Amino acid sequence: MIGGASYWVELFQDRQRLGGGFLLTPRYVLTALHCLRGLTSPDERVDIVLADGSRLAGQVCRQDKEADLALITVSAAFEVRLPIPRAGVAHGGDDWHGPYRPAAAEVHLRGQVDSGSAEYPCEGGAVIEALQLTTHQHLGDYSGYSGGPVVKGLPEDREPLIVGILLEQAPDRAESHRAANVLFAATIGEAMRRFDQFDVEHLIDVLRPAKPAPEQAVRHHVHCRVEERGESGTGLGAAAAVTDLLLDQIEKWTQRGVLDASQSSELKFLTAKTFIERQSPGGEA
Repeated sequence: MIGGASYWVELFQDRQRLGGGFLLTPRYVLTALHCLRGLTSPDERVDIVLADGSRLAGQVCRQDKEADLALITVSAAFEVRLPIPRAGVAHGGDDWHGPYRPAAAEVHLRGQVDSGSAEYPCEGGAVIEALQLTTHQHLGDYSGYSGGPVVKGLPEDREPLIVGILLEQAPDRAESHRAANVLFAATIGEAMRRFDQFDVEHLIDVLRPAKPAPEQAVRHHVHCRVEERGESGTGLGAAAAVTDLLLDQIEKWTQRGVLDASQSSELKFLTAKTFIERQSPGGEA
């Protein structure tokens, strides 16, 4: 079991630093795909180094080249129990900061959100939902910060809220060899929509309490909650309880603005549909 206080990570291969990222869940690390450009295969193994120096084994499991995003899975041999902040939505005028920096001698970025939901044509070719950010630090080049989390609010705030992932910098129009103090980040909602690991079928599989001693922290958490409701952890009752948990989570995402009304309705419908299909004859129990 790995514990600690920080959720950002650094990615390495054979002692070579690739870039930054952060734990989106206890099992998945999100990063910018261009941070992995030195890898030779799409499912390459990497080392995930936590803020406290703990080293985990990981593997690239998904890439979205057009959106410049990549997902890395943490090896099942490790159980990560870090306090991962909730995902949320940023709005124009909000403060933001970045807890990740490429080296100890580098500054932490902080600034203001200019736009909380802009359509942005990223270098990979996709038009993504992005945050346009102004940073107070005029560095001229922010490339080492790619893949780091964008956190709403100030560093001293008690409950951080992850709202995006840093991807690109805007060039200075007067000096094209330098970057302006304007950055672009994919929203967390955009990142979650890009990977099927976060669709309804997968979430139900992850939440299903199938073992008395689950390997994943999130499964253990759900198993306990099912028992608190008086369910046995198997069969129809447990499946219904897991479905309720997922519906509750969808509602929380909707209230925080991560999902809009149409997305929320579609996810709730698919959740109910999946539950019904799995309980019908021939479905998965």
